[in-house]
Amino acid sequence: MIGLVLAAGAGRRLRPYTDTLPKALVPVDGDITILDLTLANFAEIGLTEVAIIVGYRKEAVYARKEALEAKYGLKLTLIDNDKAEEWNNAYSLWCGRDALKDGVILANGDTVHPVSVEKTLLAARGKGQKIILALDTVKQLADEEMKVVVDAEKGVQKITKLMDPAEATGEYIGVTLIEGEAAAELADALKVTFERDPDLYYEDGYQELVNRGFKVDVAPIGDVKWVEIDNHDDLAKGRGIACQY
Repeated sequence: MIGLVLAAGAGRRLRPYTDTLPKALVPVDGDITILDLTLANFAEIGLTEVAIIVGYRKEAVYARKEALEAKYGLKLTLIDNDKAEEWNNAYSLWCGRDALKDGVILANGDTVHPVSVEKTLLAARGKGQKIILALDTVKQLADEEMKVVVDAEKGVQKITKLMDPAEATGEYIGVTLIEGEAAAELADALKVTFERDPDLYYEDGYQELVNRGFKVDVAPIGDVKWVEIDNHDDLAKGRGIACQY
């Protein structure tokens, strides 16, 4: 199993940082970036290889590649997303389809979270699951969150932002364990998704799988401090959280 990071996004609401950097390289604790935190988590759980999908301002990631490898003891492979500034992240994850074959822990490049999330996903393996989503069942939900409805027996039934928060079981936090045996079907679902509409999310690819009868499981992460960083208010929260790790 390897790590996989989606780090191709522009993060325009985080300007001026993202005038010259992709969102994943925005600093959250001194010189420590969102990407640093994710790589540190991957190293702590024993991963040795990480693939990073890059696009917007990718030269900044290429420039730091060797230093990040040395700092975290990881072999990094950078995968170019040629449509990062045009299409949404269903296509971005599809760009990493070859990496999926090894089995991955996928992390969004804008999610600040503790290593307990990865450990929870790994602990949940072993019962035939092929895809396990990290789910926050504690947080009070609103309109912007990626909400999930879960059936105790059938797994994920619905995953979308476009849902009444009162209907949701919890929020998907942007970290997934994907077993290698799910790679081909997930890649196909992602392709169908972005070909239908390039603005769709990879979570819409998960919904495509569910609609096909593929079981997508979840692992509740407990009462954990984390944040998806989309704007400067989120960044302030992320800095408050990151310094506690």
